[in-house]
Amino acid sequence: MNMIHKKLLSILLLLVCSLGAMAETEIQVPEVALTGIPFDISIADASNANLCNYSIEINKLAYQPDDCMDSNSVNFSNIVIEEKGSYSISIVVDESEIATKEINVLWGWLSVLPPLFTILMALISKSVIPSLFLGIWIGSFSILGLNITVLGQSFLDIIARYIKNSLANPDHAAIIIFTLMIGGLVGIISKNGGMLGVVNSLTRFTTNAKRGQLITSFLGIAIFFDDYANTLVVGNTMRKITDKLKISRAKLAFLVDSTAAPIACIALITTWVGYQLGMIDASIGQINEINESAYYIYLNSILYSFYPVFMLAFVLTIAGSGRDFAAMHKYEIAARAGEDYSLQGAEMGYTNESESKQLEPKEPMRAKAYNAIIPILIFIGSVIVGLFMTGEGNSVMEIIGSADAYQALMWGSLIAVMFAVLLTLVQGIMSLEETVQSWYGGIKFTIFAIIILIMAWSLGETTEILQTAKYLVSILGAFLPVAFIPTIVFILSAATAFATGTSWGTMGIFYPIVVPLVWQVLLMNGLADPDHMFILYSSVACVLSGAVWGDHCSPISDTTILSSMASGCSHIDHVTTQLPYAITVASIALLIGTIPTGFGISPWIMILIGLSTVVATVFILGKKID
Repeated sequence: MNMIHKKLLSILLLLVCSLGAMAETEIQVPEVALTGIPFDISIADASNANLCNYSIEINKLAYQPDDCMDSNSVNFSNIVIEEKGSYSISIVVDESEIATKEINVLWGWLSVLPPLFTILMALISKSVIPSLFLGIWIGSFSILGLNITVLGQSFLDIIARYIKNSLANPDHAAIIIFTLMIGGLVGIISKNGGMLGVVNSLTRFTTNAKRGQLITSFLGIAIFFDDYANTLVVGNTMRKITDKLKISRAKLAFLVDSTAAPIACIALITTWVGYQLGMIDASIGQINEINESAYYIYLNSILYSFYPVFMLAFVLTIAGSGRDFAAMHKYEIAARAGEDYSLQGAEMGYTNESESKQLEPKEPMRAKAYNAIIPILIFIGSVIVGLFMTGEGNSVMEIIGSADAYQALMWGSLIAVMFAVLLTLVQGIMSLEETVQSWYGGIKFTIFAIIILIMAWSLGETTEILQTAKYLVSILGAFLPVAFIPTIVFILSAATAFATGTSWGTMGIFYPIVVPLVWQVLLMNGLADPDHMFILYSSVACVLSGAVWGDHCSPISDTTILSSMASGCSHIDHVTTQLPYAITVASIALLIGTIPTGFGISPWIMILIGLSTVVATVFILGKKID
C-alpha cells in the first residue's frame, strides 16, 4: 500500500513540476509556416533553468538552440519544413518533454493568394470593398488551415479578429481620427465660404487647365513634410478649382498622389526620415565592418532614389505640357467635354449634386479666402510644431525624423478645426449648430475611404501572418549578381508593396533583410570595400523607391485610397489611370538610373540623362488635350 502511495506521490510531483515548467516557459511560434521558408522559434524561461538544455523536436527531427548564453531566452533559427500539414513542436529539457505547440504549414503560394485575388477582383469588378472582404476571408481561411470545418470560423474572424485588430491599433486609430477631423475641417471651410474664396482667388492665376495642374503640382511639392497631410490638404483644396477648369478627378488624384510620397521620402525634413533612419540603423547594426552612420548612408542613398526624383519631374512635365497618354488621355478628353468618368459615385459619398447641396457656402457673396487659408496654415504650422514637440535629436532633421507624426497630425487637425469654428462664429457666418452640422457634413465624405482603409489594414494583417513578403523574397531573390542587386531589390520591394498595400510595412520588412544580404554578397565577391559602397547605397534607395512604386500602384494602399478620397475620384479609376504612368517612370528609373549605376556609372550623370528621358517620353507618347 505504501509503495502505491509513493508511486502516486511521485506522479503527482512530476505533474506539478511539469505544469510549473510550462507556466514559467513562454514559447513563441509563428501562427503559420510556409513550405520551404525558414522560420524561428523562441523560448523565454522565467525560472533558473539552464537554457542550453532546451531542444525542440519536429517530425522526429531535433533542433539545438543557436545561442543559449542569454539568461532569459533561447532561439532556434532557420527551421524549414518541406511538406504541408499540421505539425507538433515538442519542447524538450534534459530529454523530458515539457510542452508542445501546434503549427500549420501551408504551401508557399497560398501566401500571395489573398492580396492577388483582392487586386484582380478589384480591377475586374471595380468594387473595392467586396474584393477586400473576400481577400480577408481567403487569408483568414488559409491561416486556420484550409479545412472546410473552419470555414465558418474564418468568416467570423473577419470582424472578430482582423477588423477589430485594425481598429485597436493606435497608429490606425490616429489616421482615422485626423482623417475625420480633416474631413470636418473641409466641411466647415466649404460652408463658411473659405474654399469658394480660394477658388475665386486662384481663378486669376488658373486661367486654363495647364496652369491649374501646375499650381496643384507645386502645392503638392510645397507640403513636403508628410504624405498624408499633403494628400488631404491638396486634394480637398484644389478639387473645386480643377472641377471648374474641367480637369478630371483622375488627373487630380494622380497629381496629388504622385507628389505626396515622392517628395516626402527624399526631402531632408519629413516624417519619413526618422523611420528610414531607424530601419537603416537597425540593419547596419548587424554588420561590424560598417562604421558609417545611418544618417550618412541615407544621405548618400538619395542620389540613387531615381523613381521619386523622376516621378516628380514627370508630374511637372505632364502638368506643364498639357499632354497625357494611355487611360488618362481618355479621361481628360471626356472631362474637357463636361463628362468626368472618374467622378466618385453617390455610393462612395460624392456626386456633384451632393457636393453642391451639402458643402456649398451658406452665403456665397461673403466668401473670403482667408476663412480657408488661415485654418490650413494653422494646420500646417501646428503639425510642424507638433513634430518638434514629439521629436528628439541634435538637428532639425533628427528631431522631425524621430517625431510622432500621427500625434502631430491629430493635434494639428484639432487646432485647425477650432480656428475654423472661431472664424466662422466671430464673423457671424453661421450659428454654432450650423457650424457643427457643416463639420459633420464634411466627415461623412470620409467614411467610405475609412472603411476601405480598415479593410486594407485587415488584409495586411493576414499577409503578415502568412509571411507573404518572405515568400516573395524566396522566389524572386534567388540569384543576386552584384551589379543587378539594386534592380532586384527594387523589383522585390515593389512587388511586396503592391501585394500588401503598405510602403512603410515593406520598408520595415526589407531593410533588415536587404542590407545584411547585400553586404554578404559583396563579401563573397571580394567587393566589401569603400569603392563599392555605392551598391549598398543604391540598394537602400531601391527598398524605398520600390516601396513607393508599389504603394502608388496598389488598389489596397492607404495613400492611394486617401488620394482618391481627397480628390473625390473613383478609386479604381485612380488606380487604372495612374498605373501606366507609374510603370513608365519606373522603367526609366531602372533602365536609365538603377542598372547603369549598378555598374559604377555616376548617379549625377544618370539623373541628368533620366530627367531628359522623362521629358522626351511625355512629348513622344503624350497627346495634347486642349
